[in-house]
Amino acid sequence: RLLKSPPLRQRPLKKPLKPLPPRPLLKKLPPPKPNNRLQNSFFRLIMADKNFYYLGTLTKPFGLKGELCAFFDVDDCERYLDLDAVFIETDGEMLPFMVENLQYRGNNQFVVKLQDVDINNVREFVQTELYLPLDRLPKLSGNRFYFHEVIGFKVIDNRLGEIGTCKDFMELANNPLMQVDHDGAEILIPASQQFVTTVDRENKVLYVDTPDGLVDLYLNR
Repeated sequence: RLLKSPPLRQRPLKKPLKPLPPRPLLKKLPPPKPNNRLQNSFFRLIMADKNFYYLGTLTKPFGLKGELCAFFDVDDCERYLDLDAVFIETDGEMLPFMVENLQYRGNNQFVVKLQDVDINNVREFVQTELYLPLDRLPKLSGNRFYFHEVIGFKVIDNRLGEIGTCKDFMELANNPLMQVDHDGAEILIPASQQFVTTVDRENKVLYVDTPDGLVDLYLNR
């Protein structure tokens, strides 16, 4: 003889349950892209201080030990595996942070552990830019140059002769311009291999090949 189990009685709820709010969708952001290197002939430099150059950015926390993911905007990532310190701009000053551990994970992505950064304050460093002293930059030769190293060089046009002195560079989305001072007048020349043909470091001269009428356009204003 089969005995049927008595039906289960549910206890009445004191308060009706409120539906949970929908969880927001998390959008995965792509890592920042490296700067365009201008056909691998020139290197741009983001300067926060005349003695430092931009290395990369801390992008997000990693794990539970106060580590951070970092994107290094460099060509040769293996050159930076021995970093013992990085610099962070704080209140207008460059402050050093010792590197306790650094792991390269490919595609310019690193995991870094900085001294004095732990699970309690790690989020304060997200989207913080990292800098290094200029003496960490690899030496360039031939017609490859950093913008900061040719400031003050004489600029000679292959057709017009000397047209002035390189005084600075203007950053415009993937199209930087060299600012040439000609007796107080400014001439803007695209800083690309097409126009800057030769770099003479010994004599501190840049040879350029400007389009017809470009220089006159600025001098005849």
